[in-house]
Amino acid sequence: MEKLLKPSEAAEILSLRKLTIYRWIKAGKIKAVRLPDGRLRVAESELEKIVKPEQ
Repeated sequence: MEKLLKPSEAAEILSLRKLTIYRWIKAGKIKAVRLPDGRLRVAESELEKIVKPEQ
């Protein structure tokens, strides 16, 4: 199973602010999963799409 990261963890990995991650989720640039309690999680593969875009 793929690891799901908190938006703050994703921001730290990408050296961005947490707000940027939330904006990217809202804009559809990266996909997020909403947990039953309402919290968001970002799959590690979504971060790879940002770091290594397909050519």
